[in-house]
Amino acid sequence: MTKRVEIKNRKAGFEYEFLEHYTAGIVLSGTEIKSIRESKASLVDSYCYFVGNELFVKNMNVAEYWWGSAFSRQDPKRDRKLLLTKRELRKLQRAVKEKGLTIVATKLFISDGGYAKLNIALARGKREFDKRESIKEKDMRRDSERGY
Repeated sequence: MTKRVEIKNRKAGFEYEFLEHYTAGIVLSGTEIKSIRESKASLVDSYCYFVGNELFVKNMNVAEYWWGSAFSRQDPKRDRKLLLTKRELRKLQRAVKEKGLTIVATKLFISDGGYAKLNIALARGKREFDKRESIKEKDMRRDSERGY
């Protein structure tokens, strides 16, 4: 039985308001998939950007695989290409040109087929008072669960 790999970007939920969600494949090289299967990856401060008509994720850290050879090692923070349909790419590209919208990585996981997938979200940054509201709601939910 294999353990379920699910790496989340919890900071993104606090910093951004998610408008739409997508699931994208990732182009990996060498032993990066083995590091991801060992949960040796981080999505903190990762975001997506367009180069031409292709979407890339920046600042996604995939640690070097311990048993990999010197030839199979990659830069842990290199930009990785995301795989989406042309329709989804066009829709995201139009949306990002709108002021205040960005694409953030929310969750990295291994699919049932064994492929690494990345959940991304079209997001708008929260203002300071929105963040305070999020904290207040979280505190109230926690207190109600405790029975206060």
